Amino acid sequence: MMSGVLGITDIWTYLLGTVAIVLLPGPNSLFVLSTAAKRGVRTGYRAAAGVFVGDSVLMVLSAAGVASLLQAYPPLFLVVKYVGAAYLGWVGLAMLRGAVRRWRDRNDPAAPRLIDAAEPAELRSPFRRALVISLLNPKAILFFISFFIQFVDPGYAWPALSFLLLGLIAQAASVLYLTMLIFAGTYLAAQFRQRRRLAAGATTGVAALFLGFSIKLATASV
Repeated sequence: MMSGVLGITDIWTYLLGTVAIVLLPGPNSLFVLSTAAKRGVRTGYRAAAGVFVGDSVLMVLSAAGVASLLQAYPPLFLVVKYVGAAYLGWVGLAMLRGAVRRWRDRNDPAAPRLIDAAEPAELRSPFRRALVISLLNPKAILFFISFFIQFVDPGYAWPALSFLLLGLIAQAASVLYLTMLIFAGTYLAAQFRQRRRLAAGATTGVAALFLGFSIKLATASV
């Protein structure tokens, strides 16, 4: 048993819970997968870096008590929630427009296969998009604070070290999972290069999932 290490009460339970949570599908992982499928490994890791930074910010804010502030002031939580839902919906609609363009150009050999040349500049910033997707997720803030607190010994003299170790464990699990998704995405990219209908259909599916995440977040209770 490693319980009590750096003020963590049950590190193995936390590790198992973190792995299970990381494996749950969500907008972050889905965005990284779709980015790698359309633009390759390097760009996939740029998107993953946005997720890592966003998650780190949320962990720090949670440890600092910002999540408790959102719980204490429901109107503030609602603002964050609806802004996050709106952004996820915007991302879904942007993907849907890209899918329509790919379907329309499926028989045009001169049309781009993976990246629409007419795509707005903002949509070509995977790091920024992934960062915003991560940060505009109030449920993640509430989850981090409720999950982390369960494993930190309140009597430990340096709780910052406890949160740091818990955060490193979560990020390590995220790195391994997103790396797997990135390389899975490169396989999908090879299929999309040859099958434009498949690319358009897959993009439509991803867009629908983002719209679903948006609706779910907008209708979720505190």
